[in-house]
Amino acid sequence: MSCILHIETSTVTCSVAVSQDGQNIFTKEEQQGPSHNVLLGVFIDEALSFADSHGIPLDAVAVSRGPGSYTGLRVGVSMAKGVCYGRDVPLIGLPTLEIECVPVLLYHDELPEDALLCPMIDARRMEVYAGIYDRALRPVRPVQADIVEADTYNEYLERGPVCFFGEGADKCRETITHPNAIFVKDIRPTASMMFPLAEKAMAQQRFENVAYFEPFYLKEFIAGKPKRML
Repeated sequence: MSCILHIETSTVTCSVAVSQDGQNIFTKEEQQGPSHNVLLGVFIDEALSFADSHGIPLDAVAVSRGPGSYTGLRVGVSMAKGVCYGRDVPLIGLPTLEIECVPVLLYHDELPEDALLCPMIDARRMEVYAGIYDRALRPVRPVQADIVEADTYNEYLERGPVCFFGEGADKCRETITHPNAIFVKDIRPTASMMFPLAEKAMAQQRFENVAYFEPFYLKEFIAGKPKRML
């Protein structure tokens, strides 16, 4: 039996959820942000009150670790650490781009079995932060900043289908015209999509050092590239 509080604040959406044995028992989110510094504390209080009122002890806190909004990640991780200290529970850090892959894997079974997954976070203009994964979420290419041009992902598109999604993908539709490119709309990272990744981390006892854990603020890319904070 595991009860996990999930916090996702890497984009304009502020979301909190509670899972018990991988099943959703509480969800609260606001998509019209960013207003994380106003809403997140309230959402977390409601989530913890729900669990407490049902006699469900908290076993861990899972938080989106980025890449994503500097302010959103800072608020989310700070709150997550506070709950971990206050409740004496471990912290799970989950990559934002892997969280974005979850709804694609769960709800888009029409995709080809050999399709690679390319979640994208918008970095303004024609730049995105993207990673490439196989359907088992094994990294095919690490997360990096990409300036999107017609041939940016041809190395992978020439091998087979690549599914592009996330808030950064919409602006790439007219640029990436390779016949193997597939675009899925309306995919965003939310707390309720963290469940399977958090449960796996919990089972493997993959916890963060609460004192030293920091999110991925998009500031560690190759020297000379613009180090934008979203």
